[in-house]
Amino acid sequence: MFHIPEGDAVANFAFFGTIVGYNFVKYDALARAKKIKMRKELKAITLFSFWSFILVGFYFFQLERITQIVAIAFLSVTLLYTLPFFPNKKNARNWAGVKIHIVALCWVGVTLGLPILDSGILISSDFYLKCLQRFILIFVLVLIFEIIDLTNDDPHLKTVPQQIGVKRTKNLGYILLIIFCVLELFNSNVNGILNLQFLSLQLLLIFAIAILVALFLAFANEKRSKYYTSFWVESIPIAWWLLLLLF
Repeated sequence: MFHIPEGDAVANFAFFGTIVGYNFVKYDALARAKKIKMRKELKAITLFSFWSFILVGFYFFQLERITQIVAIAFLSVTLLYTLPFFPNKKNARNWAGVKIHIVALCWVGVTLGLPILDSGILISSDFYLKCLQRFILIFVLVLIFEIIDLTNDDPHLKTVPQQIGVKRTKNLGYILLIIFCVLELFNSNVNGILNLQFLSLQLLLIFAIAILVALFLAFANEKRSKYYTSFWVESIPIAWWLLLLLF
């Protein structure tokens, strides 16, 4: 989107950092809070995460200084999300109404902030536009997870479906997806008509992803299998990436 020259260091740092961060967030509660014994599967995941952590360190030192500082900031947010925070002894994941914003913010920072900063590209209005679009997209994706987990989530979490109901949550998601698409029309490249074929494909992909997310949102309910989100919804960013490669 910003014509950044290929930077393997940022891409690999984000890739292996995601593995470490996700596994830390997911399995910390099991290994520490619930005091469960390490099964073979969990040991394998721990070993995989350890080598990913080594690679994160390797690629971290290949980043620009400003990128390293911002990356540490998002690491701090991840730790805050997982570890108990003084004085209430709760992690940010359990703060009422906060989880969805932290997840979206981390996505924006890692997938947009780090590559732009490391490449030295001048931050323009397009950057803020893309940040807002990305935040909206991830926000809507998390809404799907919150609908599926409605019956299992602690009422004190105050997720969006808990506060306004499933139907209104879906309507909110549809409105946000419309805003997500409309924002693309304010891209300076669109206004300048620099490359009509490229822009047409870019707009088409944006609308395609929005429709795909809207369909998953429409069919989401509390009775869906966990694979509805953990496999299908999780695969939407991968589908977007494959479409980008294809076109």
